[in-house]
Amino acid sequence: MISAMRIGRHPRRAARGVLLVIAAVTALPVLASAQSSASVEAVVIPVQGEITDILWRGIERRVERAREDGVRTIIFELNTPGGLVTSALGICRLIKNLPEEIHTVAWVNSDAYSAGAMIALACDEIVMSRSSAIGDCAPILMGPIGGADQEISDRLAAKVESPILQEFRDSAQRNGYDLLLARAMVKWEQEVWWIENVATGERRFVGGEEKKQLIDEAPDDGEPQWRLVTSFVDPVTQREHELTQPIDRDDQLLTLSQGEAVAFGFASAIVSDLSELKQYLGLSSEPPVLETSGWEHFAVWLNSNLVRGILFVIMIIGAYIEFHSPGLIVPGVTAVIALVIFLAAPYAAGLADVWTLVLFGLGVLLLAVEVFLIPGFGIAGLLGLSLIVISFIGTFVPTEPGAPPFSWPTLPGTWDAIKTGIIVMASSTIIAVIGIGLLARYLPYAPLASKLVLPNPEQNEVVSVGDASPDAAFVGDVGVVTGALRPGGQARFGQRIVDVTSQGEYVEAGTRVQVIEHDGMRIVVRPLKDEPNA
Repeated sequence: MISAMRIGRHPRRAARGVLLVIAAVTALPVLASAQSSASVEAVVIPVQGEITDILWRGIERRVERAREDGVRTIIFELNTPGGLVTSALGICRLIKNLPEEIHTVAWVNSDAYSAGAMIALACDEIVMSRSSAIGDCAPILMGPIGGADQEISDRLAAKVESPILQEFRDSAQRNGYDLLLARAMVKWEQEVWWIENVATGERRFVGGEEKKQLIDEAPDDGEPQWRLVTSFVDPVTQREHELTQPIDRDDQLLTLSQGEAVAFGFASAIVSDLSELKQYLGLSSEPPVLETSGWEHFAVWLNSNLVRGILFVIMIIGAYIEFHSPGLIVPGVTAVIALVIFLAAPYAAGLADVWTLVLFGLGVLLLAVEVFLIPGFGIAGLLGLSLIVISFIGTFVPTEPGAPPFSWPTLPGTWDAIKTGIIVMASSTIIAVIGIGLLARYLPYAPLASKLVLPNPEQNEVVSVGDASPDAAFVGDVGVVTGALRPGGQARFGQRIVDVTSQGEYVEAGTRVQVIEHDGMRIVVRPLKDEPNA
């Protein structure tokens, strides 16, 4: 009412106000768009620590988020000793498949060794920090659960090197890096020399044989056309440094410092921090850093071999206790939770493929058929158990880049993961068996756990199994519990000891019980409301 009266008194002012509101609302998307485009000019994605599938999937998610925000420059901040070949190849293909309008920059801060060098060369441009290094990408085989490097044969080395060399070759051709230097980061037993033309000053990198032809075996009838480069100017200190030739010997892998990387044409600049990087790239503001999420850190911990081994032990022990003392619920629920985490953690992190869950489901289905439809334990049961074991091992196996589901492993890293899965599961099974033995021996006598496991009878205790026929006890008969009911156990009726079960509750030994149900071989009892016998 008040608003209508005011509008009626000042129609022109009201009209102007309405127009201003409409203009403001109309301008909001434009302003938001301009602000958004200014705020997402570039982003920094850290690539730190060991290169794993979890890191790969995390980078994939952050790159997708950057693309959704309209980012035109993605900076990969590298500080890594290397990692899995399959993961590094996946990151390289992710970078190379980005649209051409997105400029990718590898900022080596401070080390990009092995798989890190592979990722750096996949970017459009490499920038080094003031104290950094790049190179040394020879393939190695890690121990089954980590640890020291292992010697590999020449044939296996050639097989492992093949996809790495192809990736380095493709990156060098795409981004204008020297192919010989890129190869020297991966391949042993080759020399690299830096020579220059005496007349033109042209500099190039050559192998040992070409250097021999151009310099060592050059005719002596005049001034030589080529000579070795003896020094280069450090772009940081602007001082001339003496160069040791060859720059890569046949017994080492090429590793470059920040100055060498710029001098040899790998890096385009040297920066010390984000501020200098912003100035070099011509950005209006410092790019935000898309940090690794807490979920990724948790996923790394949850998918570690130690944690997964503990989960497997909990699963086995919990299942044993539940089957040994049915009705306790807690051990069974704990085993199921451990199983779900064991299967879901690698799948949720993008490590395991869907085929592992498919095999597990088929295995459970075959076991159910064996238990409920086919008497005994035959082919269906063995096949189901085998599929479950294979699915468990499969959760340790990373997905090979570009490989379809159910494909045969082709990379040595995949076979190493299979070995790791077998070793972790075998060792966990042994630990679980030892744990079950200790629980069976000591847990029944623990004060707080005596209600969970039936104690073994003493050697001098005489137990009469009695009549196991259906007429061993009748509805209304009263007996005494000889061993605690959890809910299953035994009770004495006269001179007979009969297997009975309670209605789900725990019944202490010595309690008088009455039969309330007799269905075939199943006898259900309830405790009487009086004190337990002494």
